[in-house]
Amino acid sequence: MKSVTLSWPFWAVLSAIFAALTAVFAKVGVAAVNSNMATFIRTIVIVIAAGLMVVVTQSWQAPTSISSRSWQFLILSGLATGASWFCYFHALKLGDAARVAPVDKLSVVFVAVFAVLFLGEKLSPPNWLGVGLIAIGAILVAWRS
Repeated sequence: MKSVTLSWPFWAVLSAIFAALTAVFAKVGVAAVNSNMATFIRTIVIVIAAGLMVVVTQSWQAPTSISSRSWQFLILSGLATGASWFCYFHALKLGDAARVAPVDKLSVVFVAVFAVLFLGEKLSPPNWLGVGLIAIGAILVAWRS
């Protein structure tokens, strides 16, 4: 039997837990700080943590061994991540974490659509139902009564 730590659902659930903690911690942290400065501080911490992870897991790979296509898409991913973080922290500065985070998670809906359109992935009708429910759920949680 495959170890649970080798399965993608295990790591995806951990990612979701850490993302939830990110929202809660960031909401408190951004209260008395400009959202752009808060994003900068967060980014420095992430760079240090990622560097440590590469060292600890002995994951270093010579940059010259990475294809130009991989470099291009990793750079684009980094730019998109940065844009997302700046927008997210600004939204947290202005709104409730319990409303901002679910709207941010509409990224799940966008990933599904983009994966089908650009990566050629296929989703079944039950998958699309789930995507639709995520969208509806995010809207309902963000709704201000």
